[in-house]
Amino acid sequence: MARFAVLNRNGEFRALYHRGKSQVHPALVTYARKSRTGYPRAGITTGKKVGCAVRRNRCRRVIREAYRALLPLIEGSWDLVFVARQRTGELKSTKLQRIMYAQLKALGVIPAKDGKKP
Repeated sequence: MARFAVLNRNGEFRALYHRGKSQVHPALVTYARKSRTGYPRAGITTGKKVGCAVRRNRCRRVIREAYRALLPLIEGSWDLVFVARQRTGELKSTKLQRIMYAQLKALGVIPAKDGKKP
């Protein structure tokens, strides 16, 4: 299993919440911001509203797997935060991957097929 760079400092998350762009879906919220690291980094947040620890961990696993599948499509260096919601745990990783793809494309993280940014 390939590893990817992660955000793990509180300040990095706060910067994205305050200065990043966001896309909202009933199952997932995505925050994105350009970075200078040279590679994409991601962080995952699951609050207690999502459910018990088992459910929160499942949400993290599903989000991580969807992100891992989309990672080759991301061009440039971005900081991303994915916030799980209660409906996240009900979805399969393929459905969540489609939602995440649409959000990342709307944010300009994944370029449009015709080469233009949305």
